Amino acid sequence: MNILEDLKQRGLVHQITDEESLRKNMEGNIITLYAGFDPTADSLHIGHLVPGLMLKRFQLAGHRPIALIGGGTGMIGDPSGRSTERQLNDLNTVKHFSEKIKNQLASILNFDEGENAAVARDNYEWLSKMTIIDFLRDTGKHFGINYMLAKDSVESRLENGISFTEFTYMILQSVDFLNLYEKENCTLQIGGSDQWGNITAGMELIRRTKSGEETEAKAFGLTVPLITKADGTKFGKTAGGAIWLDPAKTSPYEFYQFWINTDDRDVIRFLKFFTFLELDEISSLEKELEMAPEKRVPHTRLAEEMTKMVHNEAALVQAQKITEALFSGELKDLNGAEIEQGFKDVPTVTFEKQDINLIDLLVEAKISSSKRQAREDIQNGAIYVNGDRNQELAHVLSNEDRIDDTFTIIRRGKKKYTLIRFE
Repeated sequence: MNILEDLKQRGLVHQITDEESLRKNMEGNIITLYAGFDPTADSLHIGHLVPGLMLKRFQLAGHRPIALIGGGTGMIGDPSGRSTERQLNDLNTVKHFSEKIKNQLASILNFDEGENAAVARDNYEWLSKMTIIDFLRDTGKHFGINYMLAKDSVESRLENGISFTEFTYMILQSVDFLNLYEKENCTLQIGGSDQWGNITAGMELIRRTKSGEETEAKAFGLTVPLITKADGTKFGKTAGGAIWLDPAKTSPYEFYQFWINTDDRDVIRFLKFFTFLELDEISSLEKELEMAPEKRVPHTRLAEEMTKMVHNEAALVQAQKITEALFSGELKDLNGAEIEQGFKDVPTVTFEKQDINLIDLLVEAKISSSKRQAREDIQNGAIYVNGDRNQELAHVLSNEDRIDDTFTIIRRGKKKYTLIRFE
Protein backbone atom coordinates (compact mmCIF):
# COMPACT_ATOMS: atom_id res chain seq x y z
CA MET A 1 0.00 0.00 0.00
CA ASN A 2 1.18 3.52 -0.84
CA ILE A 3 2.48 5.33 2.27
CA LEU A 4 0.03 8.20 1.81
CA GLU A 5 -2.91 5.81 1.50
CA ASP A 6 -1.80 3.98 4.64
CA LEU A 7 -1.56 7.27 6.53
CA LYS A 8 -5.03 8.28 5.39
CA GLN A 9 -6.57 4.97 6.42
CA ARG A 10 -4.98 5.38 9.84
CA GLY A 11 -6.45 8.88 10.16
CA LEU A 12 -2.99 10.47 10.25
CA VAL A 13 -3.42 13.06 7.48
CA HIS A 14 -4.97 16.38 8.44
CA GLN A 15 -3.74 18.63 5.63
CA ILE A 16 -1.44 18.07 2.69
CA THR A 17 -0.19 20.39 -0.03
CA ASP A 18 -0.38 19.37 -3.71
CA GLU A 19 -0.93 15.70 -2.95
CA GLU A 20 -0.80 14.62 -6.59
CA SER A 21 2.64 16.16 -7.15
CA LEU A 22 3.92 14.66 -3.90
CA ARG A 23 2.74 11.23 -4.98
CA LYS A 24 4.57 11.58 -8.30
CA ASN A 25 7.75 12.72 -6.54
CA MET A 26 7.63 9.64 -4.34
CA GLU A 27 7.06 7.11 -7.13
CA GLY A 28 10.29 5.16 -7.46
CA ASN A 29 12.24 7.86 -5.65
CA ILE A 30 13.66 8.32 -2.18
CA ILE A 31 12.49 11.66 -0.87
CA THR A 32 13.95 13.44 2.14
CA LEU A 33 11.56 14.77 4.76
CA TYR A 34 11.87 16.32 8.19
CA ALA A 35 10.05 17.05 11.41
CA GLY A 36 11.22 19.43 14.10
CA PHE A 37 11.59 18.84 17.84
CA ASP A 38 12.22 21.91 19.97
CA PRO A 39 14.20 21.11 23.15
CA THR A 40 11.89 22.68 25.72
CA ALA A 41 12.54 19.92 28.30
CA ASP A 42 15.15 17.23 28.94
CA SER A 43 12.89 14.56 27.47
CA LEU A 44 10.34 14.09 24.74
CA HIS A 45 6.82 13.18 25.84
CA ILE A 46 4.31 10.96 24.09
CA GLY A 47 2.89 13.90 22.15
CA HIS A 48 6.22 13.98 20.30
CA LEU A 49 5.69 10.37 19.25
CA VAL A 50 3.27 11.48 16.55
CA PRO A 51 5.82 13.32 14.34
CA GLY A 52 8.58 10.88 15.38
CA LEU A 53 6.58 7.86 14.29
CA MET A 54 5.51 9.64 11.10
CA LEU A 55 9.20 9.93 10.21
CA LYS A 56 9.60 6.23 10.96
CA ARG A 57 6.65 5.30 8.73
CA PHE A 58 8.23 7.17 5.83
CA GLN A 59 11.59 5.54 6.59
CA LEU A 60 10.04 2.06 6.53
CA ALA A 61 8.52 3.00 3.17
CA GLY A 62 12.04 3.67 1.86
CA HIS A 63 12.37 7.41 2.38
CA ARG A 64 15.02 9.41 4.26
CA PRO A 65 13.99 11.18 7.47
CA ILE A 66 15.70 14.11 9.15
CA ALA A 67 15.06 14.69 12.84
CA LEU A 68 15.63 18.41 13.28
CA ILE A 69 16.51 19.41 16.82
CA GLY A 70 15.55 23.02 17.43
CA GLY A 71 18.63 24.14 19.33
CA GLY A 72 18.13 27.58 17.80
CA THR A 73 14.35 27.89 17.61
CA GLY A 74 14.13 26.34 21.07
CA MET A 75 15.75 29.51 22.41
CA ILE A 76 13.04 31.65 20.80
CA GLY A 77 9.77 29.85 21.58
CA ASP A 78 7.05 28.59 19.27
CA PRO A 79 3.77 30.48 19.75
CA SER A 80 1.78 27.69 18.08
CA GLY A 81 -0.90 26.15 20.26
CA ARG A 82 -0.16 28.44 23.20
CA SER A 83 -1.95 31.40 24.73
CA THR A 84 1.08 32.74 26.61
CA GLU A 85 4.80 33.24 26.04
CA ARG A 86 7.17 30.37 26.74
CA GLN A 87 9.80 30.67 29.42
CA LEU A 88 13.16 31.10 27.69
CA ASN A 89 16.04 28.81 28.66
CA ASP A 90 19.74 29.68 28.52
CA LEU A 91 22.08 28.24 25.90
CA ASN A 92 23.65 25.55 28.11
CA THR A 93 20.23 24.30 29.18
CA VAL A 94 19.01 24.11 25.58
CA LYS A 95 22.17 22.27 24.51
CA HIS A 96 21.68 19.76 27.33
CA PHE A 97 18.04 19.24 26.34
CA SER A 98 19.06 18.85 22.68
CA GLU A 99 21.51 16.05 23.40
CA LYS A 100 18.96 14.17 25.47
CA ILE A 101 16.35 14.43 22.71
CA LYS A 102 18.79 13.25 20.02
CA ASN A 103 19.48 10.12 22.04
CA GLN A 104 15.78 9.43 22.53
CA LEU A 105 15.04 9.74 18.82
CA ALA A 106 17.61 7.01 18.19
CA SER A 107 15.21 4.55 19.85
CA ILE A 108 12.56 5.38 17.26
CA LEU A 109 14.46 5.97 14.02
CA ASN A 110 17.16 3.92 12.33
CA PHE A 111 20.32 6.05 12.19
CA ASP A 112 22.50 3.19 10.87
CA GLU A 113 24.18 3.28 7.49
CA GLY A 114 22.05 2.99 4.36
CA GLU A 115 20.69 5.21 1.64
CA ASN A 116 17.64 6.09 3.73
CA ALA A 117 19.31 6.14 7.14
CA ALA A 118 17.90 8.84 9.37
CA VAL A 119 20.05 11.83 10.26
CA ALA A 120 19.81 14.33 13.10
CA ARG A 121 20.44 18.01 12.51
CA ASP A 122 20.40 20.97 14.92
CA ASN A 123 19.22 24.32 13.60
CA TYR A 124 21.47 26.11 16.09
CA GLU A 125 24.22 25.29 13.57
CA TRP A 126 22.91 27.77 11.00
CA LEU A 127 20.64 30.08 13.00
CA SER A 128 23.45 31.01 15.41
CA LYS A 129 25.59 32.18 12.46
CA MET A 130 22.89 34.43 11.01
CA THR A 131 23.44 38.13 11.69
CA ILE A 132 20.56 40.51 12.30
CA ILE A 133 21.32 42.09 8.89
CA ASP A 134 21.13 38.68 7.20
CA PHE A 135 17.87 37.96 8.96
CA LEU A 136 16.20 41.23 8.00
CA ARG A 137 17.64 41.74 4.51
CA ASP A 138 17.83 38.21 3.08
CA THR A 139 14.90 36.54 4.83
CA GLY A 140 12.59 39.07 6.48
CA LYS A 141 11.96 40.91 3.20
CA HIS A 142 10.10 37.86 1.89
CA PHE A 143 7.48 37.98 4.65
CA GLY A 144 4.66 40.50 4.55
CA ILE A 145 3.26 41.55 7.91
CA ASN A 146 -0.31 40.91 6.73
CA TYR A 147 0.72 37.43 5.58
CA MET A 148 2.17 36.63 9.00
CA LEU A 149 -0.74 38.14 10.93
CA ALA A 150 -3.15 35.89 9.04
CA LYS A 151 -1.45 32.71 10.27
CA ASP A 152 -3.34 30.94 13.06
CA SER A 153 -0.27 30.69 15.29
CA VAL A 154 -0.01 34.50 15.31
CA GLU A 155 -3.65 35.54 14.94
CA SER A 156 -4.71 33.46 17.96
CA ARG A 157 -2.18 35.32 20.11
CA LEU A 158 -3.01 38.89 19.15
CA GLU A 159 -5.67 39.35 21.82
CA ASN A 160 -3.41 38.24 24.69
CA GLY A 161 -0.28 39.66 23.11
CA ILE A 162 2.74 38.19 21.35
CA SER A 163 6.33 39.40 21.59
CA PHE A 164 8.42 40.21 18.54
CA THR A 165 10.62 37.27 19.61
CA GLU A 166 7.87 34.69 19.19
CA PHE A 167 6.45 36.59 16.20
CA THR A 168 9.68 35.80 14.33
CA TYR A 169 9.49 32.07 15.06
CA MET A 170 7.66 31.44 11.79
CA ILE A 171 10.48 33.07 9.82
CA LEU A 172 13.16 31.06 11.62
CA GLN A 173 11.32 27.79 10.98
CA SER A 174 11.05 28.83 7.34
CA VAL A 175 14.83 29.29 7.28
CA ASP A 176 15.14 25.70 8.54
CA PHE A 177 13.08 24.35 5.65
CA LEU A 178 15.08 26.42 3.15
CA ASN A 179 18.39 25.30 4.64
CA LEU A 180 17.43 21.61 4.55
CA TYR A 181 16.03 22.05 1.02
CA GLU A 182 19.36 23.48 -0.15
CA LYS A 183 21.77 21.22 1.74
CA GLU A 184 19.84 17.95 2.10
CA ASN A 185 17.43 18.07 -0.86
CA CYS A 186 14.65 17.92 1.73
CA THR A 187 11.28 18.53 0.02
CA LEU A 188 8.71 17.57 2.65
CA GLN A 189 8.07 18.91 6.14
CA ILE A 190 5.66 17.16 8.48
CA GLY A 191 4.23 18.31 11.79
CA GLY A 192 1.15 18.68 13.93
CA SER A 193 -1.89 20.55 12.64
CA ASP A 194 -0.81 23.61 14.67
CA GLN A 195 2.32 23.80 12.50
CA TRP A 196 0.48 24.33 9.21
CA GLY A 197 1.18 28.07 9.10
CA ASN A 198 4.87 27.60 9.84
CA ILE A 199 5.18 24.83 7.25
CA THR A 200 3.48 26.75 4.45
CA ALA A 201 5.57 29.83 5.30
CA GLY A 202 8.69 27.73 4.74
CA MET A 203 7.34 26.50 1.41
CA GLU A 204 6.70 30.09 0.40
CA LEU A 205 10.26 31.12 1.31
CA ILE A 206 11.64 28.25 -0.82
CA ARG A 207 9.43 29.25 -3.74
CA ARG A 208 10.46 32.90 -3.52
CA THR A 209 14.21 32.27 -3.21
CA LYS A 210 14.72 29.16 -5.34
CA SER A 211 12.31 29.36 -8.23
CA GLY A 212 13.68 30.47 -11.56
CA GLU A 213 17.20 29.01 -11.17
CA GLU A 214 16.44 25.95 -13.27
CA THR A 215 12.84 25.03 -12.60
CA GLU A 216 10.00 25.87 -10.28
CA ALA A 217 11.05 24.99 -6.72
CA LYS A 218 8.78 22.34 -5.24
CA ALA A 219 8.35 21.69 -1.56
CA PHE A 220 5.50 20.03 0.28
CA GLY A 221 3.84 20.07 3.68
CA LEU A 222 1.84 17.45 5.56
CA THR A 223 0.24 17.75 8.97
CA VAL A 224 -1.27 15.18 11.30
CA PRO A 225 -4.44 15.92 13.27
CA LEU A 226 -4.42 17.08 16.85
CA ILE A 227 -4.90 13.94 18.92
CA THR A 228 -7.57 14.26 21.56
CA LYS A 229 -9.11 11.75 23.96
CA ALA A 230 -12.73 10.71 23.86
CA ASP A 231 -13.38 12.17 27.31
CA GLY A 232 -12.23 15.59 26.14
CA THR A 233 -9.00 15.65 28.15
CA LYS A 234 -5.65 16.40 26.59
CA PHE A 235 -3.82 13.41 25.16
CA GLY A 236 -0.62 12.50 26.99
CA LYS A 237 -1.56 14.17 30.24
CA THR A 238 -2.52 12.44 33.48
CA ALA A 239 -3.15 13.60 37.02
CA GLY A 240 0.57 13.15 37.59
CA GLY A 241 1.57 15.26 34.59
CA ALA A 242 3.04 14.44 31.18
CA ILE A 243 3.95 10.92 30.07
CA TRP A 244 7.66 11.18 29.25
CA LEU A 245 9.81 8.89 27.11
CA ASP A 246 12.67 9.12 29.62
CA PRO A 247 12.33 6.10 31.97
CA ALA A 248 13.72 8.19 34.83
CA LYS A 249 10.76 10.59 34.50
CA THR A 250 8.04 8.07 33.58
CA SER A 251 8.98 4.49 34.47
CA PRO A 252 8.32 1.71 31.92
CA TYR A 253 5.63 0.39 34.28
CA GLU A 254 3.87 3.78 34.39
CA PHE A 255 4.28 4.05 30.62
CA TYR A 256 2.75 0.58 30.15
CA GLN A 257 -0.11 1.43 32.50
CA PHE A 258 -0.90 4.64 30.61
CA TRP A 259 -1.53 2.70 27.42
CA ILE A 260 -3.29 -0.28 28.98
CA ASN A 261 -5.73 2.10 30.68
CA THR A 262 -6.73 3.69 27.37
CA ASP A 263 -10.44 4.41 27.05
CA ASP A 264 -12.33 1.80 24.99
CA ARG A 265 -13.42 4.62 22.70
CA ASP A 266 -9.79 5.55 21.92
CA VAL A 267 -7.90 2.26 21.81
CA ILE A 268 -8.50 1.37 18.15
CA ARG A 269 -7.61 4.91 17.02
CA PHE A 270 -4.44 4.79 19.08
CA LEU A 271 -3.48 1.41 17.60
CA LYS A 272 -3.75 3.02 14.15
CA PHE A 273 -1.92 6.20 15.16
CA PHE A 274 0.95 4.81 17.20
CA THR A 275 1.65 1.18 16.28
CA PHE A 276 2.91 -0.44 13.11
CA LEU A 277 0.39 -3.28 13.23
CA GLU A 278 -1.26 -4.00 9.89
CA LEU A 279 -4.71 -2.51 9.49
CA ASP A 280 -6.21 -5.99 9.08
CA GLU A 281 -4.84 -7.01 12.47
CA ILE A 282 -6.22 -3.84 14.04
CA SER A 283 -9.62 -4.66 12.53
CA SER A 284 -9.45 -8.08 14.19
CA LEU A 285 -8.61 -6.45 17.52
CA GLU A 286 -11.60 -4.14 17.06
CA LYS A 287 -13.86 -7.16 16.67
CA GLU A 288 -12.39 -8.69 19.84
CA LEU A 289 -13.18 -5.46 21.67
CA GLU A 290 -16.79 -5.62 20.49
CA MET A 291 -17.19 -9.30 21.43
CA ALA A 292 -15.34 -9.32 24.76
CA PRO A 293 -14.59 -5.77 25.99
CA GLU A 294 -13.84 -7.05 29.49
CA LYS A 295 -10.76 -8.92 28.23
CA ARG A 296 -9.19 -5.64 27.00
CA VAL A 297 -7.17 -7.46 24.36
CA PRO A 298 -6.55 -4.36 22.18
CA HIS A 299 -5.45 -2.37 25.24
CA THR A 300 -2.91 -5.01 26.19
CA ARG A 301 -1.57 -5.15 22.65
CA LEU A 302 -1.28 -1.36 22.50
CA ALA A 303 0.62 -1.26 25.80
CA GLU A 304 2.94 -4.06 24.69
CA GLU A 305 3.75 -2.48 21.33
CA MET A 306 4.39 0.99 22.74
CA THR A 307 6.48 -0.11 25.73
CA LYS A 308 8.63 -2.37 23.58
CA MET A 309 9.12 0.35 20.96
CA VAL A 310 9.98 3.25 23.26
CA HIS A 311 11.90 1.23 25.84
CA ASN A 312 12.79 -2.39 25.01
CA GLU A 313 11.69 -5.98 25.41
CA ALA A 314 13.23 -6.26 28.88
CA ALA A 315 11.36 -3.16 30.08
CA LEU A 316 8.13 -4.61 28.73
CA VAL A 317 8.67 -7.90 30.55
CA GLN A 318 9.40 -6.00 33.76
CA ALA A 319 6.26 -3.85 33.39
CA GLN A 320 4.16 -6.96 32.80
CA LYS A 321 5.69 -8.65 35.82
CA ILE A 322 4.87 -5.68 38.08
CA THR A 323 1.34 -5.51 36.67
CA GLU A 324 0.73 -9.21 37.30
CA ALA A 325 2.20 -9.05 40.83
CA LEU A 326 -0.04 -6.14 41.79
CA PHE A 327 -3.08 -7.87 40.31
CA SER A 328 -2.41 -11.22 41.98
CA GLY A 329 -0.98 -9.87 45.22
CA GLU A 330 2.20 -11.95 44.84
CA LEU A 331 4.43 -9.05 45.79
CA LYS A 332 7.31 -11.17 47.11
CA ASP A 333 8.20 -11.99 43.50
CA LEU A 334 9.22 -8.39 42.87
CA ASN A 335 12.71 -7.02 43.40
CA GLY A 336 13.59 -3.61 44.81
CA ALA A 337 13.76 -1.83 41.45
CA GLU A 338 10.38 -3.22 40.44
CA ILE A 339 8.84 -2.15 43.75
CA GLU A 340 10.12 1.39 43.25
CA GLN A 341 8.43 1.47 39.83
CA GLY A 342 5.16 -0.14 40.86
CA PHE A 343 4.77 1.81 44.11
CA LYS A 344 6.14 5.17 42.96
CA ASP A 345 2.95 7.02 43.87
CA VAL A 346 2.23 5.11 47.07
CA PRO A 347 2.81 6.84 50.44
CA THR A 348 6.32 5.95 51.62
CA VAL A 349 7.60 5.94 55.19
CA THR A 350 11.27 5.50 56.09
CA PHE A 351 12.51 3.56 59.12
CA GLU A 352 15.92 2.62 60.43
CA LYS A 353 16.99 -0.82 59.31
CA GLN A 354 16.19 -2.80 62.44
CA ASP A 355 13.54 -5.23 63.67
CA ILE A 356 10.26 -3.59 64.64
CA ASN A 357 7.00 -4.85 66.07
CA LEU A 358 4.21 -4.82 63.48
CA ILE A 359 1.83 -2.96 65.81
CA ASP A 360 4.42 -0.23 66.43
CA LEU A 361 5.11 0.09 62.72
CA LEU A 362 1.42 0.44 61.88
CA VAL A 363 1.07 3.29 64.36
CA GLU A 364 4.34 5.08 63.55
CA ALA A 365 3.63 4.87 59.82
CA LYS A 366 0.12 6.22 60.49
CA ILE A 367 -1.44 3.17 58.84
CA SER A 368 -3.50 2.61 61.97
CA SER A 369 -4.60 5.46 64.20
CA SER A 370 -3.62 3.84 67.51
CA LYS A 371 -2.24 0.64 69.00
CA ARG A 372 -5.76 -0.48 69.83
CA GLN A 373 -6.81 0.11 66.20
CA ALA A 374 -3.67 -1.68 64.99
CA ARG A 375 -4.55 -4.76 67.07
CA GLU A 376 -8.09 -4.72 65.70
CA ASP A 377 -6.82 -4.36 62.12
CA ILE A 378 -4.46 -7.32 62.57
CA GLN A 379 -7.05 -9.54 64.29
CA ASN A 380 -9.70 -8.70 61.67
CA GLY A 381 -7.36 -9.76 58.85
CA ALA A 382 -7.10 -6.26 57.37
CA ILE A 383 -3.28 -6.14 57.38
CA TYR A 384 -1.15 -7.68 54.64
CA VAL A 385 2.64 -7.80 54.65
CA ASN A 386 4.19 -8.16 51.20
CA GLY A 387 0.89 -9.50 49.91
CA ASP A 388 0.30 -12.05 52.69
CA ARG A 389 -2.38 -11.57 55.36
CA ASN A 390 -0.80 -11.28 58.81
CA GLN A 391 -2.93 -11.86 61.92
CA GLU A 392 -0.09 -12.31 64.44
CA LEU A 393 -0.29 -9.64 67.13
CA ALA A 394 3.25 -10.39 68.26
CA HIS A 395 4.76 -10.38 64.76
CA VAL A 396 8.10 -8.61 64.52
CA LEU A 397 9.21 -7.38 61.11
CA SER A 398 12.75 -8.57 60.44
CA ASN A 399 15.05 -8.88 57.46
CA GLU A 400 12.89 -11.77 56.23
CA ASP A 401 10.09 -9.27 55.68
CA ARG A 402 12.32 -6.88 53.74
CA ILE A 403 12.48 -7.27 49.95
CA ASP A 404 16.05 -6.68 48.76
CA ASP A 405 16.73 -5.88 52.44
CA THR A 406 15.06 -2.51 51.85
CA PHE A 407 11.30 -2.61 51.25
CA THR A 408 8.23 -3.92 53.04
CA ILE A 409 4.80 -3.38 51.52
CA ILE A 410 1.94 -2.99 53.96
CA ARG A 411 -1.66 -3.13 52.77
CA ARG A 412 -4.59 -2.20 54.98
CA GLY A 413 -7.92 -3.36 53.63
CA LYS A 414 -8.38 -3.84 49.91
CA LYS A 415 -6.53 -0.87 48.44
CA LYS A 416 -4.64 1.21 50.98
CA TYR A 417 -0.92 0.55 50.38
CA THR A 418 2.04 1.99 52.27
CA LEU A 419 5.62 1.40 51.22
CA ILE A 420 8.08 1.01 54.09
CA ARG A 421 11.67 1.81 53.21
CA PHE A 422 14.37 0.60 55.63
CA GLU A 423 17.63 2.49 55.57
